[in-house]
Amino acid sequence: MDCLISGLGDTQFSFRLRQSGGQRNTHFGDDGEYNREAPLTLQRESAHYFGYVYFRQVKDSSMKRGYFQKSLVLVSRLPYVNLFQSLLQLIAPEYFDKLEPCLEAVCNEIDQWPPPVPGQTLNLPVMGIVIQVHATDIPLSNAQPYPVTLSFTNRCFQPVLIHIQMLWELMLLGEPIVVMAPSPTISSEMVLALTSCLTPLKYCCDYRPYFTIHDSEFKEYTTRTQAPPNIVVGVTNPFFIKTLQHWPHLLRIGELKMSGDLPKQVKVKKLTKLKTLDTKPGNSHLTSVLGIQRKRPSEVQSALLRRHLLELTQSFIIPLEHYIASLMPLQRAITPWKNPPQIRPFRQEDFMKTLEHAGPQLTCVLRGDWLGLYRRFFKSPNFDGWYRQRHKEMTQKLEALHLEAICEANIVAWMKDKSEVEIVDLVLKLREKLIRARCHHLPVKEETLQRVGLYIETIIGSLPEDLQTVLHHQ
Repeated sequence: MDCLISGLGDTQFSFRLRQSGGQRNTHFGDDGEYNREAPLTLQRESAHYFGYVYFRQVKDSSMKRGYFQKSLVLVSRLPYVNLFQSLLQLIAPEYFDKLEPCLEAVCNEIDQWPPPVPGQTLNLPVMGIVIQVHATDIPLSNAQPYPVTLSFTNRCFQPVLIHIQMLWELMLLGEPIVVMAPSPTISSEMVLALTSCLTPLKYCCDYRPYFTIHDSEFKEYTTRTQAPPNIVVGVTNPFFIKTLQHWPHLLRIGELKMSGDLPKQVKVKKLTKLKTLDTKPGNSHLTSVLGIQRKRPSEVQSALLRRHLLELTQSFIIPLEHYIASLMPLQRAITPWKNPPQIRPFRQEDFMKTLEHAGPQLTCVLRGDWLGLYRRFFKSPNFDGWYRQRHKEMTQKLEALHLEAICEANIVAWMKDKSEVEIVDLVLKLREKLIRARCHHLPVKEETLQRVGLYIETIIGSLPEDLQTVLHHQ
């Protein structure tokens, strides 16, 4: 623990850390298959682990320091914050009382759990009860016997609503942000809420829900010899106020546990150059949209905020989606016996020209320098991640359309004037396409894949027996 825990009782928080070198294995097999169907905020990580902590501190005169202090930590590649924290609430109290025998029994039960399947409800037995979860970002309601949602809520945004527009922009641009909080719980909750505020756009930068001076990246993040990395770090140790004061953005939440004159309310240190939209606290669009009233239940405020952030991100990303879709070759340009045509390059200036008639100002009531925001976004890891993913999806779509075109072609007619070398070359290429389609789960109907397989056998059957033998053994 990197902060002074002055109170007694139980505390829960989470952290995230890099995987060290070596082979990256997954217990459940293909990450890609799961991640294709899972919501962005629930996708499995390949290079990082998530840690979920249950910490207890109570007075105990039998202990040398006068306190019982113990933590139970669950480590996973899955960002199932609510599930794993709920699980720890069940396990940790028993573990603190009964120690290893209890933990061994629980681990045996968890080892029998089925792998998560996006969109399906899972019943997970543990310690005499059944936890029911649904692998989606939609809250589960009226579920029995022990309902748990996997998605993370944004209730912790309540103290920073006046700054939410600016925070959304900073996250969109992948800016370095320090979240200074009074406890690991608040720190990790705020960082996780910030990383999920761009949905349905994936936050592609690094983040640390709870970061301490003992983390291996401490020197990397505190050095002044290079610019701060694109990362959001949550900290509690006041020492970071000094060591990270060269970072451009500092979000302070609540009262810090230290001496000296520090603000007790939320503060945002920012670069005015980055404030591209109108977010003046006295005339904020958020006040009217979110209905900031003390009488509103926090669940209602959270739902309003989620909807507002979703609509804001959609207004920003839809013009990009429309433009990149226009770069896709026409389907009629795809012919069976030629390689699929190339996706046209993304030209930033061409995209900017589309904004006058199809920009976010048409769907979002916020006014400001949208062009400037897009130009900064193009330089961020979030744009790079979005573009790479869309380009990959479009490339796979082209390959799928090419396979369908091959199925519709008259292969026998094509073969009539072709040499054996050309025919063998076609067999090898079709096999490669078939293997790639299955390995990469291309959006192709199983019927199409089967037809391609039959075409391959038909072509091989037309060749001399010696070539058939060679091809069948490859």
